[in-house]
Order: sequence, then C-alpha cells, then structure tokens
Amino acid sequence: MEIKSNFNNEYLSMHYPTLVSKIKDNIKTYQNLEIILSELPYGSILVGGYIRDLILERLSPYPDIDIVIPNNSIEIGKNLAEKFSGKFLVLDQDRNIVRIIFRNFTIDIANQTHELLTEDLKSRDFTINSIGFSFDQGKLIDPADGIYDLNNSLLRSLRSENLLNDPIRILRCFRFVSELNFHIVPHILEFIELNKFQLKTVSVERIQYELKKIVQGKEALKTVEFLNEIKIFDWIQSYEHNHANRLSFINFDNFLQDEIDEFFPIAYLKELLKEPVISKFKFSKSDILAINSLRIWSEKLKQKSILHFTEIERFQMHKDLEMILPAFILYLPKKFHKEWLKRWRNKKDKLFHPRNYINGNQLKNIVAIEDGPLLGDLLNYLSKEFAYERLNNFDEAIYKAKRWFQQNAPKYD
Repeated sequence: MEIKSNFNNEYLSMHYPTLVSKIKDNIKTYQNLEIILSELPYGSILVGGYIRDLILERLSPYPDIDIVIPNNSIEIGKNLAEKFSGKFLVLDQDRNIVRIIFRNFTIDIANQTHELLTEDLKSRDFTINSIGFSFDQGKLIDPADGIYDLNNSLLRSLRSENLLNDPIRILRCFRFVSELNFHIVPHILEFIELNKFQLKTVSVERIQYELKKIVQGKEALKTVEFLNEIKIFDWIQSYEHNHANRLSFINFDNFLQDEIDEFFPIAYLKELLKEPVISKFKFSKSDILAINSLRIWSEKLKQKSILHFTEIERFQMHKDLEMILPAFILYLPKKFHKEWLKRWRNKKDKLFHPRNYINGNQLKNIVAIEDGPLLGDLLNYLSKEFAYERLNNFDEAIYKAKRWFQQNAPKYD
C-alpha cells in the first residue's frame, strides 16, 4: 500500500540553499572525498544516513556515505578503491552492494534498482533516508518529503511494504526511535505489530547489530519499554503479564554519563531478551556472561532485600558483577545508589573490587597444597577475608591459610 503524501514541503523551499551548501562544504572536509566523488558516473547520487545526519547536525566524524549509481557498482567500486588506496569489500553479491573503507570515511555503493531514480528513493526504508543529492545537478531530491519528516521528528515509510523488502527495517525503525527520539506514525506502527514475525527470516547477526544500536541510544529506556509493550519478539519468547513495566523503576540521578553509556545497555538487553534468546542471537560470550550474571543477582533481589544477603552472597555477587556493577545498582532502591556508586568508583575498595591477597604459587609452596578445586576454594576464602578486612598482612594470610587447610583438607585413615 502506498501512502500518498499531503505535506507541503515548506521547510525544503525555505532552507534549500543552506542544505545544499552544507552538503557541498561537508564533502570538502574529508581527505580526498570530493575528488573520489567526481570520478562517479553521471546520474550518481548521495543518499541515506549521511544526508539525514548532516541535516540533523549529528554527523559522525567518520561517516558512512551511501551512494547510488546507475550500474556497474562492483567494477566502479574496485577501480575507486585501487586508485585512491581504499579497502574494497563486497557487502552483498546478489544486490551488487560494495564498500570502500578509507581512513576518515567509508563509502557504500549500490546500483540503482528502478528505472526512475525517484522510484528508487521511494523504495527505501523510511522517508528520512529517501533524500538524495545529485552530484551532476547540485540539488536535493526529496520525492517522499523526508526533509519535512526530519524537521517534524516523524518515522514514516512511503509504502508499508518497503519494510518487508528487508524485515530488519522493522527493528531499524526502533533504532531511530532510540537514537533520534522520533515518533512512528500510527499506520506504520500498526503494520509493524502485524508483521513483527517477519523478523524470524532475518539473520541473527543482523538482529543483534540493531539491538546493540537500540540499547545504546539516548532514548534506549523508552524504546525498550516500547518493544516489550508490543511484544516484538513473541515469535521466539514468551512475555509475562507485566513485562512491559519492568523498567519503570530505573533512576538515572546518581550515575555519571559514561556509566549510563557503558552499563545501562546490559540492563536493557536483560529486560528485553530472555536467557535462551540472548544465546540464539549470538551475542558474545562476555555479553552473555554479563547479562546472565545480572539476571541471576537481580532475581535474588526479588526474593530478599540486599540488607539480608549473607556475607558469602555479597562477596560472590561482587565477584560476579564487579565489572558491570552499575547495571546491578539500578535494581537497588534509590537510597543505596549514591553510596554504592561511590564505593564502586573507589578502585581500592576491597569488597567492591575483590582480589586475591596471596597467589596460588605461594600457597602451594608454603601450605603444601596442590593444584585443584581445594586450592581454588582456599584462594576464594582468603579473598573473602581480605574483602571484609579480616586480613591485615601477609603473615595473617599464611596463618589463616594453614588453619583453613587443616580444617578442609581430605582426611585419610
């Protein structure tokens, strides 16, 4: 179904010279980009995120630049890479999409897919990505009123079925919600809810990539709540009755921005995906370990207050979560946040940063213990004693080690 646009693109007519000038000036700032683009065949255009982000004044210092050319993208891409010393990759052999990596930017080149250039632009995922810039004519091409939508923070697709041409666009829609704080127009959201199961046809690697972008956006919290509300992954996991409201407790007040950026995505992924799905989407081993450890210890908080954790539980929790503790602090009542963050930021805090006071080789020589589980248990015991400041020096550590070994070593008749 094609959605006919009724927008009067006043924004484009008012700001057209400024936007064109901005694009031209920006092209000149990246190494020899202007010279490279001059080598492209007649009818080539800039499209997509580069123009979108330039208009929104959020362009990356190392931008990805999408270009559509009439034909022969692979051959032209190879020639450009060779001539200008770029790294050449074929991204999609079937669709003839290639990438050239330069020092300060990356260029993706694709063949025009429709006879009319405007139809090619209209077939793109969202109107905000359907804006082109013609090198030959030095003008903007905006057949889907994408600039209007950029100016009004709208996520709209000219044709709903454009989303199904590549179903990953369903998740990409929410990436733009998270990154740009844009609003999905009602009929597109309705279409997504009816067709979310199409995501099962997408490779898990591409799903994982979009999810990581979503949880890193400035509006990640709102977006994850939204995704849970519409049960975006109900084709692969079940949802509890109150699943959409799990994140309502989050309070940002005492966290530094770099802590929010680094650790909150772990909590968002934990709330978005159940344990088996994290593995199915092929997240890294470190991501899986972090998310599952956070899941285990945050679930314990549902059973009892942190004040009722035993000494051993607290120590083990700090061992398991030391590297991501701010993500766990989110789940504590707000009254704990300031003190816990202060202690975690102090790298000398013995409990919040557990470590071994004595190493395994020293224990093997002094206590006469061999490699194995018993040595691991002894090291863990001494680390716990150190964390709770019941060890003050090396001699005390050796004394406690010998005493522990006598009590726990296997007895033989």
